[in-house]
Amino acid sequence: MHTEKHPALAAAAEGPAAYRQYARQWLRSHLPEHMRADSLDYRAPTLDECRAWEASMYEAGLAGMTWPTAYGGMGLTLREHLIVNKEVGALLMPESVSSIGKELAGPIIQTVGTEEQKQQFLPRILAMQDYWCQGFSEPDAGSDLARLRTKAVPEGDTWRINGQKIWTSGAAKAHYCLLLTRTGTVADKHRGLLMFAVPMDTPGIRVVPIKSIDGKESFAEVFFDNVVVPDSARLGAPDEGWNAAIRVLSIERATNRMYRAWRFEAELRHLVAACKSDPALAKLLDDGHHQRRIGEVLGQIDALKGLVEHTVDRMTAGARIGARGSLTKLFWSECHQAFMGLALSLVSQVTPRSSPQARRARKAFANAYLYARAETIYAGTTEVQLDIIAQRIMDLPKDLA
Repeated sequence: MHTEKHPALAAAAEGPAAYRQYARQWLRSHLPEHMRADSLDYRAPTLDECRAWEASMYEAGLAGMTWPTAYGGMGLTLREHLIVNKEVGALLMPESVSSIGKELAGPIIQTVGTEEQKQQFLPRILAMQDYWCQGFSEPDAGSDLARLRTKAVPEGDTWRINGQKIWTSGAAKAHYCLLLTRTGTVADKHRGLLMFAVPMDTPGIRVVPIKSIDGKESFAEVFFDNVVVPDSARLGAPDEGWNAAIRVLSIERATNRMYRAWRFEAELRHLVAACKSDPALAKLLDDGHHQRRIGEVLGQIDALKGLVEHTVDRMTAGARIGARGSLTKLFWSECHQAFMGLALSLVSQVTPRSSPQARRARKAFANAYLYARAETIYAGTTEVQLDIIAQRIMDLPKDLA
């Protein structure tokens, strides 16, 4: 992407209002109707369609906003990133099929990668040429990375890796794995953790898909059996894995999919519009119980917006978000689960005689409800987030008894 005369940069130079208008107009005029979840023409897009859409967003200057221009980014600030995220959230477009690369692998490579690694990986992530998966969780080490067992042993200028990962999103399509390993023993806990960028076609890697409750195979178990990678695949120093992992998780919890509050708001508009399209469901909206619950959801969405805005203000001012990323992660996951419970209670009243919009909404929100059940688990369980908040923000002792 050539950034010298890019229209997105010209709009950004004119100020936030111009950049917001540019993003809004481009997204609304280019997003295919069949990729809008609130459209009667919606159908689940293919991987290739999603890749093409995200590539076109990048070419339009609506991806990689904060990445350096030397690596294909726009060289803008987190404020422009938030502006675009608000507009992305306002449209019920598909979730990114490359969020691991853009929001996890990319930032960590920028932080601890070598110049060669940055040149090799970063432009291809933004251009949607490479997909990434995240190899952190294990059968006995989900949110507790101190129990991680996957072992990396140095052999000259290579490393031999053995172990197993689980709940690895997108592993079946990924070209690379952001892999966290251990160089010592489990007793070392946070010490001796090492991160790699491992090509998924390396001999010895086996991917076993896992079918989730919604019938999809988005997750997988990944087995590493005597996988040999060069030392050039190492990300950071041999004992830097823990700090790098914490950096990744802080990024994931605080800035990953920053559009969520605005996406929840769009989902609520979709739900209300679908109910209003059907006389029987419209009566439910006049019920005091449902009105109170909708009001509670609106209040939570506004609070989440404020939390995101505050986070951007702090980070723009140079503050490290650190453990406070857990506040955002905890709040949005609990908020969305409660919202999807409300949505399901409404769309469960849909019948074959209901309006087309209502029937379409039933399918959409039933699937969204099932997916939301995992939101308090992935990226750190609710229990882990509460523990982090208690110990690292509130400075409470580990044992209050």
